[in-house]
Amino acid sequence: MIRIAAVILSTLLLAGCMSQQPVPAVDRSGTAQSRAASVAQPTGPGYYTVKRGDTLYRIALENGQDHRDIAAWNNIANPSAIKEGQVLRVQPPGTSESVDGVTTKPIASGAVVEARSLDQPVGTSVSQPSGLKREPRVGKEPYSDEAYARLNKTGEPAKAVEAKPETKPDVPAAAPAVASGPDDVPWLWPSSAKVSAPYSDSGNKGLDFAGKAGDPVLAAGDGKVVYAGSGLRGFGELVIVKHNATYLSAYAHNRKILVKEGQQVSRGQKIAEMGNTDAESVKLHFEIRKQGKPVDPAQYLPKR
Repeated sequence: MIRIAAVILSTLLLAGCMSQQPVPAVDRSGTAQSRAASVAQPTGPGYYTVKRGDTLYRIALENGQDHRDIAAWNNIANPSAIKEGQVLRVQPPGTSESVDGVTTKPIASGAVVEARSLDQPVGTSVSQPSGLKREPRVGKEPYSDEAYARLNKTGEPAKAVEAKPETKPDVPAAAPAVASGPDDVPWLWPSSAKVSAPYSDSGNKGLDFAGKAGDPVLAAGDGKVVYAGSGLRGFGELVIVKHNATYLSAYAHNRKILVKEGQQVSRGQKIAEMGNTDAESVKLHFEIRKQGKPVDPAQYLPKR
């Protein structure tokens, strides 16, 4: 009897274990991957997050870049395939980034090497040939071609140098300017027509010229055509010329474009004909952009 009861009890326990439902497994791999992907997305200066209604052409214009360069930096095969929320690189890879229009670069400094013999104590000065001192190199003798040659030829005996007044070395008149400013590009008026609307921070981001259909539109400076077409709403037939890493210019509402993307143009070259595409009247809308931001062209163009 006891043996039969034991068998029945074992059977009941086994049935109870089999009736328990397994605990459902939650697949968190997708959430973890998406979280990791969001953390890995770069942000900050040099990157742009795509907003609703953005186009690659407008993003390029707003950041002062060629839309083809941005496509290449982000491995975009189809310029119309960008999506809202996508993070794009808008500065060249491996270069200094730009913050509020100011480009920051690391300061390169050469290593200072102390020349002394192996048995000489650290910190003691090394005697040099008479007439020439090498420590420190700056500010010890007036500038001259002979002194410059000696500083760049170690071990060469010093020669007697006639004393000269301490003056700064002459700079060739044709040397290019280093500081950025309105004179970086020798600007030219893009049209001889009368200005019908001036620049405004809160409205018109350039100058409007009222002319006749077919009037010539001229390149305001030397550069490369980075856009030629009608893909930017509100600009009609548009030409964008990039002059250097800082400045580009835009020419909108043309009836006919005479240049192609990638083409080099010269200052004063006819690049389009004035028209009224995507505009209520015939006009040229002209912009100068510095680091992608509109500036008042009247502050850059020469006085008429």
